Amino acid sequence: MLAAFTFNTAENLPVGLLEPISESLQVSLSAVGLLVTGYGVTVALASVPLAHATRSIPRRHVLTGLLTALILASVVASLAPSYWLLLAARLLTALAQALFWAVMGPVAVGLFSLRVRGRVVGALSVAGSLALVLGVPAGTWLGRQGGWQLPIALPAGLGLVSLVTIAVLLPTSRPEEQPAAYGSSPDTRQFRIVLAAGMLSATGTFSGFTYVVKFLGDVSRFAPDTVSVLLVFFGVSCLAGVGVIGALLNRHPHVAMTSAVVTQAVGMLGLYAAGNRPATAVVFLVLMGGALGPVFMTTQNEMLLCAPGRTDIALAANSGAYNAGIAAGAALGALVLPLAGVRGTFLAGGLLTVGSCAVLIGGWLLRHRDHGPL
Repeated sequence: MLAAFTFNTAENLPVGLLEPISESLQVSLSAVGLLVTGYGVTVALASVPLAHATRSIPRRHVLTGLLTALILASVVASLAPSYWLLLAARLLTALAQALFWAVMGPVAVGLFSLRVRGRVVGALSVAGSLALVLGVPAGTWLGRQGGWQLPIALPAGLGLVSLVTIAVLLPTSRPEEQPAAYGSSPDTRQFRIVLAAGMLSATGTFSGFTYVVKFLGDVSRFAPDTVSVLLVFFGVSCLAGVGVIGALLNRHPHVAMTSAVVTQAVGMLGLYAAGNRPATAVVFLVLMGGALGPVFMTTQNEMLLCAPGRTDIALAANSGAYNAGIAAGAALGALVLPLAGVRGTFLAGGLLTVGSCAVLIGGWLLRHRDHGPL
């Protein structure tokens, strides 16, 4: 959980430090934005190849190696005198995170019995969501007080605690012999459905979420200070959504994912239709936030169930597809924005999310036809 929190915090820290980094290194804001975009693209492209290349290495060794990379990259990034060295350190962290999400799930849930594995996935997702609620805001505040270098270095300390804990306590075993090395209910068709639905959902979310600050200011007419408070509420609702949907993972995994995606669609389309009313905008913003964390959490849980082969490869594919959706969503939003305005980005994202719902419902109908009521 601490490692998940640390990786997610490290990934998103530059979002709150764009201006300090830009001024310190004398580069444009768009160049600093590549520290986030390039990170996501790297995770999308590297997840499956890295998982395949390390499939025979004991997971204790893999995780300690990944945390070592995180520590070194964080230290180098905090001391970087130039933009290019900072970018290289960020890409090293992205490579480590790409493999971390593939390996971490099977290792963690494999330590527990099948009947509580959903709760384990939920706990890991809570830790990841806390990065948005606690890690990034705290890092942003520290960066404004004493420069961006300190918050960029902090993941090294947290990573060291995780590294020592895993190195000392995690058993060493062959990856294929671990209890969660293979899907508990292998299903190639369900695997493809979840991949497609998760990628559509991510594309839809980030088509609008990329411009949520502009939306709340221009459409909902909130003051800048109020927008900052609303973003905290967004993060808290994400955390709450993980807790609520996580309770469904063990007994109703398919219902959990569909519920999260439907909630996201309602939130985005509600913002498009009624986001010009401040009170209504807050309600739909909370719904959208309440779905953001749970969607990825439920796709991860589905991979542990339906993976047609090794779960680490399936989880790597899921992480890659989701991050590709994030990049595609940001690109789509950039195309829609000059044509239909910021409200149009939420309409496009909402419609893509409805498409994700259709994919999931279609999969449910196919299972119902083949196996009867589930």
